[in-house]
Amino acid sequence: MKDSWERVKLGELLKLQGGFAFASSMFQENGIPLIRISNISSSGIYRDFVYLPDEFEKFHSEFSLNENDILIAMSGATTGKNCKITSKHLPALLNQRTGRFQILNKEELDNDYLYYVVNSDNFQTNLLIDAIGGAQPNISSKQIENLSINLPPLPQQRKIAEILSTVDAVLEKTEAAIAKYQQLKQGLMHDVFTRGIDVHTGQLRPKQTQAPELYKQSPLGWIPKEWEVEELQNLTKLITDGAHHTPNYTESGVPFLRVTDVQSNNIDFDRIKYVSKDEHLELIKRCNPEKGDILYSKNGTIGIPKLVDWEWEFSIFVSLALIKPKNERISSQYLLQVLSEEVIWKQIKQRAKQGTVTNLHLEEIREFLIPLPNEHEQSLIFRKAQIINQKIRTEQQALAKYQQLKAGLLQDLLTGKVEVNV
Repeated sequence: MKDSWERVKLGELLKLQGGFAFASSMFQENGIPLIRISNISSSGIYRDFVYLPDEFEKFHSEFSLNENDILIAMSGATTGKNCKITSKHLPALLNQRTGRFQILNKEELDNDYLYYVVNSDNFQTNLLIDAIGGAQPNISSKQIENLSINLPPLPQQRKIAEILSTVDAVLEKTEAAIAKYQQLKQGLMHDVFTRGIDVHTGQLRPKQTQAPELYKQSPLGWIPKEWEVEELQNLTKLITDGAHHTPNYTESGVPFLRVTDVQSNNIDFDRIKYVSKDEHLELIKRCNPEKGDILYSKNGTIGIPKLVDWEWEFSIFVSLALIKPKNERISSQYLLQVLSEEVIWKQIKQRAKQGTVTNLHLEEIREFLIPLPNEHEQSLIFRKAQIINQKIRTEQQALAKYQQLKAGLLQDLLTGKVEVNV
């Protein structure tokens, strides 16, 4: 630590104020928002609020929040999560088990510097070490105040916060770009699967209201008159699922994929399981995934399709369905796109007897209704989707890079490893 830096207990610099125990019987559908621990996340404030009567802000003014207040969750699964209040969150009141940092002397501790300190891995680790409780952690104001932090001179605190806020601004812009592209994709794919693409112009067909002669009614609604609607089982050679028992895992051997292994663009070979060659040969007698097939998550996290675009052998668990398309009727790439879009999700929700769907049966998958254009139009639709998918992937890769940069800067700047010039 630099000679000009100190190691100081938080209690010498601030007090942590807890919120008020507002009774749930007071909650209503509108009024002044109440910030509870469930509203606090690492990415800010979840706006899933409950509300209190507006006059409560006057009667409980000591729990009324201000812009730039730093809040921290003090119990439950979110213990340690923190956020900074902005003007868009106000007015609002503070609930119990949620703490607010109140700096005693702003000439000693900069509010923005404090925000990055409590976000750092080092602070979070020390906080959770001190947390008590059984299944759920729980920490008191006094325990937080007893934690020590590195305290550089005030000008350096401000400079460190300025550097980190610059990175945060880039992160926010990147997240906004991802959200924009995802919104554009949602609208584009809705249009693509209801209007299709004119193979002569490469553009979307006119809307049904503008050119009704180009469309016909179907079980999926209005579709181009050249299209068909087929059950998925009629477009495939096989729809089955993986092993119905947990195999004997080995340290190396043949990869054994589960639903968690298909949720990212690339398969993480450091985390997947392996089975012996002999067990693999037994498993593929019933379910043999090959290049060009589609894996589809059916248990737990449902509805994620992944194209098998690799050559290496592998087996799958029951949580994954295996779909073998009839390529003379439907391309694997087009089917991959259909399975990830609203046209399928609507069918899943219509079948569901409850709001949250955690399991799909093979029979349900086989009965999915698939909008089916000709081979040329299938290719055009996939290419149009790929353009915007690539933009989203590029921004997501940039976001991961900036997040890694911020993590390194937090470590280097808050420990004094990298000195800042004021």
